[in-house]
Amino acid sequence: MAPSQKKKSVAIIGGGAAGMSCAATLAQHPDKFSVSLFETSTHIGGQATSIDIDESRYGARWLNDGVQGGSAIFRHTFGFFRRYGYEPQEVKLQVSFGKGRDSFWTNVFPSPLVDELSQEIKKLGRVLNWIKYLLPILGLIPAKLLLHMFRFSRDFSNKMVLPLLALFLGTGNQTPNVPSALLERLFDDPNMRLWDYDPDTLLPNLPSMYTFPNLGNFYRDWASDLQSKGVEFRISCEVEVVERGSTGVLLRTKKKGQPPQNTSNVPHLMHERPDEIEPEHFDELVLCVQADDAKKLLGKHATWKEKFILGGVRFYNDITVTHSDSEYFQSIFENRFQKALCADATTTSRKDQISFATSEPQCRKDGWVGFQPMYFVHSFPSDPEKIEMGFDCTNYQHQFRSSVGEGNPPPKQDQHVFQTIFLNDQEKHLWTIDQIKKGKIIGKKWWHQWGHRWSHYLRVVPLMMFINGKNHTFFGGSWTLVNMHEVACVSGIAAAYRLGATYDSNGFGEFAEDFFSKYLLLTHGVRYKPNEQQLR
Repeated sequence: MAPSQKKKSVAIIGGGAAGMSCAATLAQHPDKFSVSLFETSTHIGGQATSIDIDESRYGARWLNDGVQGGSAIFRHTFGFFRRYGYEPQEVKLQVSFGKGRDSFWTNVFPSPLVDELSQEIKKLGRVLNWIKYLLPILGLIPAKLLLHMFRFSRDFSNKMVLPLLALFLGTGNQTPNVPSALLERLFDDPNMRLWDYDPDTLLPNLPSMYTFPNLGNFYRDWASDLQSKGVEFRISCEVEVVERGSTGVLLRTKKKGQPPQNTSNVPHLMHERPDEIEPEHFDELVLCVQADDAKKLLGKHATWKEKFILGGVRFYNDITVTHSDSEYFQSIFENRFQKALCADATTTSRKDQISFATSEPQCRKDGWVGFQPMYFVHSFPSDPEKIEMGFDCTNYQHQFRSSVGEGNPPPKQDQHVFQTIFLNDQEKHLWTIDQIKKGKIIGKKWWHQWGHRWSHYLRVVPLMMFINGKNHTFFGGSWTLVNMHEVACVSGIAAAYRLGATYDSNGFGEFAEDFFSKYLLLTHGVRYKPNEQQLR
């Protein structure tokens, strides 16, 4: 940079995966950027949070209670982890759908429901090919409508297809409205898929997932390192956009309530900073918050395009209850092998599956031998399109397996830590939350989640390029594409790239670089140019 060239001041609003990734990418150029990150909460990490639990009771000292893991495609996420000595841990994924012989199925062994719906499973393979080859036409049709168009039964739709989509896309009770393209991508897209389609059992194997390290510690170390590189952090800080003009943006900030009492999960950040009175000028603004919060922040300064696009994202309030009520959990999900739940071993593959499922349960480094499911979904009999979701965190998160040790049996059920997720507070009449024993509850957290409705991919995603970078403002967050920690990271890096930072192709790898370039083109309308800076 020439001596006379002034640093570009950048304000990043939001300290989750998107905001931190943006700050980290800009921090690689301390001679070009002056970075300030604002966070309204008392912690860095957004929904990627950890809590302390009783090790003597549960076998582990901590639990990731928001974001828990991802697939092998999370190259940017894993790259950031490894910079600070954190390693994601592989786990062979076991899932459990439905409750009872008439509704249950899994990827671990064949069930009577799979046999009953075998012809529709085969038919789905043909429909997936139709979607693939007619993507612009069929891809935007809501999944519920597409299943109806191709005359799939309600049982197949409500017991197999929609729960599968809901679990792995995090779409909850809005799953019937997601675009059909996401169903096809779940099986065919190398950036998303976990399984190859199987015409016999639909889900043929135990795919590899990766559980995350202690996210509270990771984000603390990440923030501490960025602060040492010159990034200014202001937590518990509210922001108001005062003006956007040709020279940048004016922001007014103030502390939100009292300073946090426990700051062990963040370094010595700016929580003592006095209230700001005079607006501050920044050359660029990056909004790494939910779309509705971004629209609210911009307020009267939002353009009609921003109002239209940001207003197209639909949000729902969900609550996650972390608990140890094994009796309640078993009453709504199938988490133990029962002969009545198993279909006949008609093929060699099925024999192998059943042999594995009926083995004496024991721990191994990448999961469990025997049927020890981790992800759960069941539908409400009174409203089959609505679901309840759950996790057996003891079976899923690696720190619990470390305490058990390879070759040993799992802990007793009343020592397990579970999560049950209740979707959309407007449908509380369906919830079973009151059945959880109060003395077994470890914690509760509300989440403001967006739904992947088909309209989102018609109105929001393809139009993001028309507001990104306009009026000195960029947007980041998983809502710009699909609800994944990895997408949030890529969105923050993309905003930094547009501001002139370089993309670390060596740090993330060729696969990640390809994903980044596609995201950049889709949401920013800009082609990625390796080894070239885009400083404007």
